[in-house]
Order: sequence, then structure tokens, then C-alpha cells
Amino acid sequence: MRLAAALAALAFVWASITPALAQELPQETIQIGLSTDRIAITADFAGADLTIFGAIENSDGLLARQGRYDVIVVLEGPSRPVVVRRKARVLGMWINVDSETFDNVPSSYSVATTRPWQDMADPEKYRQLSLGANNLHIAPVDAKGAPATIEEFTAALRDLKTKTGLYSERIGGVQFLSANLFRARLSLAPNVPVGTHRARAFLFRNGVFIKETSAQLAIYKSGFEQTIYRFASNHSLWFGIFAVVLAMITGWLGRIIFRKD
Repeated sequence: MRLAAALAALAFVWASITPALAQELPQETIQIGLSTDRIAITADFAGADLTIFGAIENSDGLLARQGRYDVIVVLEGPSRPVVVRRKARVLGMWINVDSETFDNVPSSYSVATTRPWQDMADPEKYRQLSLGANNLHIAPVDAKGAPATIEEFTAALRDLKTKTGLYSERIGGVQFLSANLFRARLSLAPNVPVGTHRARAFLFRNGVFIKETSAQLAIYKSGFEQTIYRFASNHSLWFGIFAVVLAMITGWLGRIIFRKD
């Protein structure tokens, strides 16, 4: 009887202190740092690779050695409205016959992962986090259209972004340098948009999402391109008039130089 009572008392004490011990155990966190927080776009800019370094804090040493941690790093450009148009042949000419406007579409989206998507987490978790180009929440301004039509234009938008290099991914682009330190390489397309971009890092443990952190990257035009960009933004009417006049003068000079007497 005394042994049974002692065991019962021990079980009660263990049950009482276990939640407290669990609360004291720190949860893993993730931190990142960019190799640069400003990138200048010049006339000869042909794209670049951005390196992001990071660390997992309070990680479990055994899980780290077993490769149970996964990291997904994303660089997302500023969101802007986008109009997708569909062309059709009418009376021998290709013209726009239909269009769909989408709001708050990331202008660029680069992602790097430690492993293939199916090996890191459940696809439903990616959809919940809107993680990955195929899982981005892209909604039309007019949501009353036919679902099949909206889905078609959404797929066309993603395909266009991918073909132009604005949406890209690198499977295995995140590499662990040690048990806690990692490095990610992301691609910047030659036509990467200017503005404030956001780098985000997602930490997974055994397929379970744990933590997210972010940092900012400024991409801006430099030199003569910056002067033209500012003038076009601040004086759009005069810039349009100047462009038309310049085109007329260029055409007139070309006609004089290359005319045949």
C-alpha cells in the first residue's frame, strides 16, 4: 500500500511540474541578415544574386544533426495592380478581346528552399501561409466573374511573371553552413522593379511551421536612369510630350540620312 501511495504521489508531482518545464523550454526562433540592404539599378544591370544569411536560435541539437529543420526564404517585390489581357484574331487582326484586373499582385517573387516542397511540409500549410508562387493569394478586382475565367487569367498572370523571370525559385538554394547557420541565394531578374522589397524566412521543424522573420531591401535606379525615372514620375505629361517630339525628330532625321536620291 505504501509503495502504491508513493508511486501515485510521484506521478502527481510529475504531472504538476511537466507543464511548467514545457513552458520554460524556449521555442526556436529565426533571424536573417542581407548581404546588402540597397541595390542600385544602372543601364548595364543584367540581374544579380542576393545572398541572405540566417541563424536558428534555441534549436534542438539532435534535430539539427538529423536535418529535421527546413528554411524557406522569399524575396517579395512591392505589390501593384496588374491588368491581364487576352488577344484573339478578329478579321485578320490580333486585338484584345477580354481582360481581368488583379489588385495587390507582388511585382516580383523569388524563393529558395532547403529541399523540394513535398519533402518539407504539407501542401495545405503552404496555401495557408501563401508561400510559393503557386500559392500566392491573387484576387481579381471584380470577383463576380466566372470562376473558370478567373482561374484562367490567374494562371496566365503567373506564367507571364515566370517567363519574364520576375517569379523564380531555387530548390536547394538554402544551405546549412552549420547546425544553426544557413545561407540562401535568391535571383534578381534584369527587369526587377524598383521599390522596397521584403525578404522573409520561414522555419519548419518536422514539417510543422514554427516561426517567420523579415527584413527589407531597397532597389533603386542610379545615375542617368534615376534622373529620367524621377522626371517621368513627377512630370508625366511633359515626359510624354518630350517622348513624342523625340520620336518625330528621330524619324525625320532617319528619313533624311537614309533616303535614296
